[in-house]
Amino acid sequence: MPNGLRWGILATGGIASSFATDLQANGLQLTAVGSRSQQSADEFAGRFGGITAHASYEQLVADPEVDVVYVATPHPFHEQNALMAIAAGKHVLVEKAFTLNERQAETIVEAAREAGVVVLEAMWTRFLPHMVRIREIIAAGTLGDVRTVLADHNQKLPSEPNHRLNAPELGGGALLDLAIYPVSFAVDVLGVPSGVLASASMTPTGVDRQTAIILEHEGGRQSVLHAALDTAGPNVAAVLGTDARIEIDRTWYMPTTFRVIDPKQNVLEEFDHPVTSRGMQYQAWELERVVAAGELSSPLLPGSESVAIMGVLDEVRRQIGLVFPGE
Repeated sequence: MPNGLRWGILATGGIASSFATDLQANGLQLTAVGSRSQQSADEFAGRFGGITAHASYEQLVADPEVDVVYVATPHPFHEQNALMAIAAGKHVLVEKAFTLNERQAETIVEAAREAGVVVLEAMWTRFLPHMVRIREIIAAGTLGDVRTVLADHNQKLPSEPNHRLNAPELGGGALLDLAIYPVSFAVDVLGVPSGVLASASMTPTGVDRQTAIILEHEGGRQSVLHAALDTAGPNVAAVLGTDARIEIDRTWYMPTTFRVIDPKQNVLEEFDHPVTSRGMQYQAWELERVVAAGELSSPLLPGSESVAIMGVLDEVRRQIGLVFPGE
């Protein structure tokens, strides 16, 4: 639940609007927005009412009425923007993928630790009610020995070469925008993998069009994951154990339903928990809880785990030959 922190949003794109909507709909305090132009900031502030519109990101992070900065820029700018906010003494919620690579992620996490502020990756799926319940079921031993995670994230997205998703200079491709979800889910359930095997097909612009990933985890466990940006898929997921399995319905990374099923096909539990708004408020509540508790990291997604996930994605990129400009 809200603890009274004042939120500033850095950038004014679609994901920023979605987050702002969920903040205001759920009693969280949206105070300011920052853009690269006054016009864009004013338009955003006009839609959400009663918030300060800053004509630069620097002005936003310097605003004394802002306690937390939500970084909603494209991946290549996360490091610069997060470090700017941290240097201003703000807590930071950084949109996923956390950064372009593991090195940048380490830099952000270390800077936050030294500054004594909270940094959290905005992998909103981690904090949704169905994921909380799934972790409880696994911890209770209901599934027995958990062996496998299966998950896909396949969408039919814009194909224009100059669109952000297809632009290498903006961190485009299926991997950082879509595969980050199943990879993060696999790490959540089975831990950081010890081995990575990946294959991809590339777009004419040089980013991954579709990527298949197999992760090897401790004890011979496996994750089988897939993402594509030009083909719509079922977008379901499953966790398989020796005593039961969890089948997560479409769309598994958003608020949804699931069932726990034993090997004889008996349904042991059906989960259906209505969620107001889009569900992005849960990550904001968790950051506010961490701050109120005097902690620096969330046990649901520690900074060290965000760094490790970026390391997994780095290895996938190495195997599929995806290099971003400037690296």
